[in-house]
Amino acid sequence: MSQVLIGLVFSAALGGLGYWRGALSPSGVLGALIVGTLMYSLGGLNWAILLVVFFTSSSALSFYRQRDKIGLAEKFAKGHRRDLGQALANAGLAALLAAGAAVWPSPRWFLAATGAMAAVNADTWATEIGVLSPTRPRLITTGQPIETGTSGGLTLTGTAAALAGALLIGLVAAGLRLAEGASPGSALALAGAGTAAGLIGSLVDSLLGATVQVVYFCDRCHKETERAVHGCGQATRRLRGWPWLNNDGVNFLSSTAGALIAMTLGGYGH
Repeated sequence: MSQVLIGLVFSAALGGLGYWRGALSPSGVLGALIVGTLMYSLGGLNWAILLVVFFTSSSALSFYRQRDKIGLAEKFAKGHRRDLGQALANAGLAALLAAGAAVWPSPRWFLAATGAMAAVNADTWATEIGVLSPTRPRLITTGQPIETGTSGGLTLTGTAAALAGALLIGLVAAGLRLAEGASPGSALALAGAGTAAGLIGSLVDSLLGATVQVVYFCDRCHKETERAVHGCGQATRRLRGWPWLNNDGVNFLSSTAGALIAMTLGGYGH
């Protein structure tokens, strides 16, 4: 019970800070309470630290050169204030993995969580930095140039940012394992697996965004968007993709891919 209370206090502080800084909506604070409490109380401090690193780094980047991103807001399903759906999509799998670790203790749960968090961190960094690229993105499936902010687009700048975001989570996870007494070799393996899983997971996100994620079209503005109602107030029509698979669903699937890839790349011992 004490772990739950500490986790609740920790996540409340994280959620309150996010709301104060404009990074979380009221429902996003609830999401922070849910995932933060579960990850700390069931996984422990190391799990909570991964969540903090993801949240603080991705939130900071969402405000980076914010004025230059204003024109792209109409393309995305949601703004920079993350809501409950985004919180669960980004960290929900890691919270479930923490529950698994509490029931069947194994270091492989933390390996999977590292891959999951590296994937969502890589994807967030790729989006926030990639939209600022001086060159037009190219669709991951065909290589054709597309408009900035279109789902499934890749740029060299965004891909480099994805690698950096994945590497950050991998290095933090490895440092935490070293602090617990793990061998340098096992910590290095964790860093490598987490980084690779994060980068590949972000590419899975782009692939899903280009193929099966639902995308709408505003007939008034003649623009593609992820919103069912465009920024102009016009109801949009579905252009392509599965109606039930929005950006939150894609993020959850990419985190799942990151977790599976990390576990596939190899485990490590104490």
